[in-house]
Amino acid sequence: MDAKDILGLHKTSFPSSIEKKSRPPKESQRKPDGISREVYALTGGMPPLMPSIDAFQLKKKHNEKVTWQWLPFTNSARKDDLHLYHWVRIVNGVLPTGDYSFAKYNKSVDIIKYTAEEYEKYLTDPMWTKEETDELFDLCERFDLRFVVIADRFSSSRTVEELKDRYYSVLRAIVLARAASSGDVATHPLIKVKSNFNEPYNVSQEIERKRALSMVLSQTRQHEKRDEEVLIEAKRIAELRMASKVAEQSQLVVATNADAEVTERAIPGESPSPSNVQHPPMAVPSPITDNASTLASLRMLRVYLRTYALEQMVQVSNSTAGVRTIKRVEQTLQDLGINLKPRVPTKAVCAEHLELRREILTWLNLQKQVQYKEAEGSSYRDGTYGETPDTPKDRTFIPDSLNFGVSGERVGKKDQKRKGHGAQPTAAHKRPRKQKASDL
Repeated sequence: MDAKDILGLHKTSFPSSIEKKSRPPKESQRKPDGISREVYALTGGMPPLMPSIDAFQLKKKHNEKVTWQWLPFTNSARKDDLHLYHWVRIVNGVLPTGDYSFAKYNKSVDIIKYTAEEYEKYLTDPMWTKEETDELFDLCERFDLRFVVIADRFSSSRTVEELKDRYYSVLRAIVLARAASSGDVATHPLIKVKSNFNEPYNVSQEIERKRALSMVLSQTRQHEKRDEEVLIEAKRIAELRMASKVAEQSQLVVATNADAEVTERAIPGESPSPSNVQHPPMAVPSPITDNASTLASLRMLRVYLRTYALEQMVQVSNSTAGVRTIKRVEQTLQDLGINLKPRVPTKAVCAEHLELRREILTWLNLQKQVQYKEAEGSSYRDGTYGETPDTPKDRTFIPDSLNFGVSGERVGKKDQKRKGHGAQPTAAHKRPRKQKASDL
């Protein structure tokens, strides 16, 4: 008896035409070897993100017997022979040997020791006593030259700069005293250093550096804004001065460049007379004084790009040349396969680029001078030896006596026709001149 019998319902409540939809058979996926059933059920058969372990390695049986034991150990970096304990991995019952694995990270500075005799002979200083020097070297060895900590632990009130100066001066004196000759220690870091007063540590420079650093770090936003305004104003003044200087130099050479351009545009067949040939003075490209003034104006900016400095130098060097000359210089650079602006604008590259521009400008100016000289020479030659006689107005006719036969008659007729067309009117054919009032 079931619920349908209790309720009095037919056992086949649904029509027989309706049949249950048959589910497709589930594809059975075989679990791969080497993976547990729980892991395979969690992943759902999806490939993992990380590469899985090879099944061969999972099946491989390890014959090693691994155990962990609580064993004591010592550290070679310690001098008190302290014994501590830690867990150690034991493989097949073989205990590990060797030093503590972290002892290799203990590094210390080798501090040079001096004797009492060496101190009396080489290391005496009126500002330092032997007790203070001994204490300094002990603290240096103890704290590995951490001079800030050493100054905090030092008994007397000495600054960090004073402690550094005393330490390096003593070290330098000991190295020089123990060396057989100066050449043996020439490569030593304390000897080959080149600083002021021939000392490895410059106290005054270090004090000035820290003072400047403290000033920069103690500046407020207002001070920084004021400094930026001053720099912007200095840059503006430098640009105005440079622009006015370039304008003045360009005005001085306007007449010279105009004459040169007129000469270049002249007709090739015509040669100027000696009196009209003018010899403009050769333009000297970018003198050293102009470069020096440009560098001085750039130093006012304190920080500037090398390309900006190169542009200023090029403008100064082109200030004495005309527009056509500048274009010829740029065309020459392009013909030589050189960029108008260097790709790597270092100091040496920019200097060589400016020098090449000066040489090209000098070469072009020399070409102009040669052209002027050649024009002058040709004009002198044409004026002295190349004078041609004036063309006569009356044409010379060949007499009939020199002509024979028909050809002579034809020639005579042609001459008569020409003479008839080109003959001057006689007095009979002239019109009478009108009389003026003054003639009456």
